[in-house]
Amino acid sequence: MKHLLSIESLTAPEILEILNLAATLKATRGHEKHQPQQPLAGECWGLLFSKSSTRTRVSFEVGIRELGGDSLFLSSNEIQLGRGEPIEDTARVLGRMIHGAVIRTFKQSDIETFAALSGIPTINALTDEEHPCQILADLQTIKELRGTLDGLKIAFIGDADCNMGRSWIWAAARLGFELRLACPELYCPPAELIARARAAGASIMITESPEEAAQGADILYTDVWVSMGKEEEAEYRAAQFGPYQINDSVVAAAAPGAHVLHCLPAYRGKEITAEVFERHADAIFQQAENRLHAQKAVMTLLKS
Repeated sequence: MKHLLSIESLTAPEILEILNLAATLKATRGHEKHQPQQPLAGECWGLLFSKSSTRTRVSFEVGIRELGGDSLFLSSNEIQLGRGEPIEDTARVLGRMIHGAVIRTFKQSDIETFAALSGIPTINALTDEEHPCQILADLQTIKELRGTLDGLKIAFIGDADCNMGRSWIWAAARLGFELRLACPELYCPPAELIARARAAGASIMITESPEEAAQGADILYTDVWVSMGKEEEAEYRAAQFGPYQINDSVVAAAAPGAHVLHCLPAYRGKEITAEVFERHADAIFQQAENRLHAQKAVMTLLKS
């Protein structure tokens, strides 16, 4: 593995290798008798962010430090990229100065161009197309909660055409679990994407009923209704997604003991009720913590 650009670009063995290493790094973190790996010793990694962040920035900065490296945060507003310098030129400059790049931006093609031209390990920390780091942390969390990914049934409720919905589609294709997408018709993933994923092995059901998607599901998953860059659509989206909320009736339709996950930030009373969120807060914040461990595993494997 040279880069982490998408879940689509990973194989099942690569995903499982990341999850296994993440579990080891989590279990041994802070234990003096287990000296932490230092694969980034003497290295400086750049964090190029065009979108705001809490969990992604903190988890990567802490993770790089714990792996022995230094990090350099580069907001697009503070470098020439934000003034129109092409990503091609930015990649060829930074590739001569830093040892790895973590990029959070809008266009998937920008990350792919950077990886191709920079010559350094490149990680997708979120684009409009995919959010692979979040999915890896989610899978780690689900494995911790259930003990296995076998026989998994996930119901994703909300905007199924966002980066999280698309990433879950490819995770289902790679690992072979059942994915149910509950969304308004306007917010379904493109038919071409669904066809490609099904051809790759994904079991995907699409419905406009959250209760139908939740029926017997092991995991109920949601994300914000208004993704970054879509703020001007907030009022319209609120009207479209009103019925697509994880609430008591949706939870009741799921399998006994089903877990509720949310990639955060959460807007209580919109995509999830406050009551459901708080009942499942332990799992949700376990999920947030696992961003650190999964990303440390990715960076370690990129340097192996």
